[in-house]
Amino acid sequence: MRTGEPLPSVGDVLALLGTGRWHWDTATGLVTVDGVAARLLELPAEQVTLTEAQVRSRLHPVDWNEITGVIRLAVAEGTLAEVRIRIMDDRGRVVRVVRSRSKPTFDPLRKTYLLTGTLQEVTDPTPGTPADRRTVTGDWRRSREAFLLDAGRALAEARSTQEVLRVVANLSMPGFSPDGLAVFGVAGDRLTIVGHHGQESDADDEDAFTMPLDTAYPAAEVIRTGRAIYLSTPEQYQARYPLTWPLAERFGRHSWAFLPLVVSGRTTGTWMAAFAHPVAFTPDERSVLTTVARMLAQALARAGTAETERALTEGLQRSMLPRIGPQRIPGMSLAARYIPTGGGLQVGGDWYDVIPLPNGRFALVVGDVQGHDVRAAGLMGQLRIALRAYASEGHRPDAVLSRASRFLYGINEADPVDPRFATCLYVEVDPVGGVLDFARAGHPEPAVRMPDTTVLTRQTAGGLPLGIDPDADYPTTRMALEPGETLLVCTDGLIETGGHDLDTGWQRLRGILERHEGNLEELADALVQAVHGPSSHHTTGPLIDRREDDIALLLLSRRTEGHGAGTGLDGVRASLRRTMLTVQQAEPERIAEARRQLRELLHDWGSADQIDSAVLLLSEVLTNVLVHTDAAALLEAEITDGPRGRRMRVEVTDAGADLPHLRTPGELASSGRGLLLIELLAHTWGVVPRGKGKSIWFELDESETPSDGADEVAPSYPPEDREPRKPPETRQPRQDREPHEGRAAP
Repeated sequence: MRTGEPLPSVGDVLALLGTGRWHWDTATGLVTVDGVAARLLELPAEQVTLTEAQVRSRLHPVDWNEITGVIRLAVAEGTLAEVRIRIMDDRGRVVRVVRSRSKPTFDPLRKTYLLTGTLQEVTDPTPGTPADRRTVTGDWRRSREAFLLDAGRALAEARSTQEVLRVVANLSMPGFSPDGLAVFGVAGDRLTIVGHHGQESDADDEDAFTMPLDTAYPAAEVIRTGRAIYLSTPEQYQARYPLTWPLAERFGRHSWAFLPLVVSGRTTGTWMAAFAHPVAFTPDERSVLTTVARMLAQALARAGTAETERALTEGLQRSMLPRIGPQRIPGMSLAARYIPTGGGLQVGGDWYDVIPLPNGRFALVVGDVQGHDVRAAGLMGQLRIALRAYASEGHRPDAVLSRASRFLYGINEADPVDPRFATCLYVEVDPVGGVLDFARAGHPEPAVRMPDTTVLTRQTAGGLPLGIDPDADYPTTRMALEPGETLLVCTDGLIETGGHDLDTGWQRLRGILERHEGNLEELADALVQAVHGPSSHHTTGPLIDRREDDIALLLLSRRTEGHGAGTGLDGVRASLRRTMLTVQQAEPERIAEARRQLRELLHDWGSADQIDSAVLLLSEVLTNVLVHTDAAALLEAEITDGPRGRRMRVEVTDAGADLPHLRTPGELASSGRGLLLIELLAHTWGVVPRGKGKSIWFELDESETPSDGADEVAPSYPPEDREPRKPPETRQPRQDREPHEGRAAP
């Protein structure tokens, strides 16, 4: 340059260096580039103003997303925004790589950025890599993008704070990886340690890092300012933070990065990445660290929320569900499970309860409030408290449910926008005699497993779900739980989950109950595992993944201590299995249920003909009671085991005073053949006075047929209680009292 000639302009100097200039105002969405920058963007070499969309079409889509992140980082740290950008041609091919440098400013009122920068084609290789710049840049970018993708996926799957820390500790950053990390949080006005990895320390060391936020320590300063701090050398660390340098010196690191953890615009903590080797913290390295810090902040926020929800769930379950001890009920064992549905607070509308009663008995309650949301959980808590109050006042099961229905109906009237109903099964248990009184409000029926593992579903009278009709009635059904039997009451989630309906769901549960040989707790786990997979003995155990509906279940078993397998009056052993059922005068349809229960009781009986005979005789006897008396019929059927094999006994008791007798009906008579059928088909039978009533009973032996010496079969009652076998023609018919014949049972 000759003396006296004018100095070249800045633009001319940059052009000689192959560097273009550009200006971007995000408020207008326009980007102005000079001729050199336009050429680098594969446009005509002249100054031009472009829209953001036009510029974006010339850049690799991944790089465009990176630009916005680098700009925010530069504004937060008050540094230059530097980023490598791949330029694409019209066919979508990468034609060159350029480096952009700019100094962004941010307008907080308009929330816009204003940037002026340079654009220069990359000609030097990345330090420490081969000289081929295209290959080097492409490989580094690909490895970085793959790393960030893997890191994001791993952090998104982490469920707890410790799991998040383990994921970050195992991340292998492209070209540089920290060998120690720590996450700092805030508790009031003090810095705290959330967790660390690769930092060998004890409790005293962790206490040393708990300090006021105004301490001259990098992590505290990051929380105060929201800006990252990079310390490339120990000398730089010591010069900037001399008071707290001893805290870092003993770990023997050479470089440190302290980055803010920002969630919803608020700095919630600091992530420290410490390196055993010197790190220059280039713009590319800072970009990677900043991206990981953002993902880490979101992952920690999600994990913290999940842990809070789990703590809230456990607290709700502890307050809403009782703790059941294994020896709480004399003579009986009890097991319970509550498994919530997926999502939300893991607390729904299902519940169980065990309530001590004033008369020395106790009540079992299983219920299900409509829905799986917070409102369902709230209503469940209110309804459970109401049921406990009504039961503790000493009301019978029907009265307890009637009052609970009126209570829930009143809540629905106060909130007509979202009315809810609830199903419930209430059982009053006498632990001494094993008597169970059921009241049911639209809930699934209970089931009983016999000592030989045969399972019967017990039909009980029921009413409408709670909360629908304030004047609904809930009739009571009584049955007995024999020694060795197990009662199962549950919500429909245990039955119908997995695509099953009520019938197929019970078949699945019946198979589990019949096959299982463990104790009551193991049986409860087996029932839950068959539906959802493993759970724990604790009602708030590990939550399972396949949850369609809440599950609440109770298992009640009557222990056999003191009952043993002794013999009866005729030398037979105690009952193998037994069922009881009451048929009221206004419920003739329950005769069909009685037949069904008898067939279930005899499911493995050796003779199908004997099963049909027993069902026929039962229909005759029950129908006879409904037609000829004004009383209810109580059915008791049992199977016993003796020296000559198994024996079934069916007994029907009523309050009628007249005793039936065999008679010979005429050819055209419409009745009088019931006892004749019993005489022909049963091995032994009898009529027994019972104070104000009577019992008609018959027995069949599995190893014999009526023609194989039925007269020699010993009755289960003393001979004087049995109608003696005589030829029918020698018996005088009674016209005033006779079994009804010729009418088909419902």
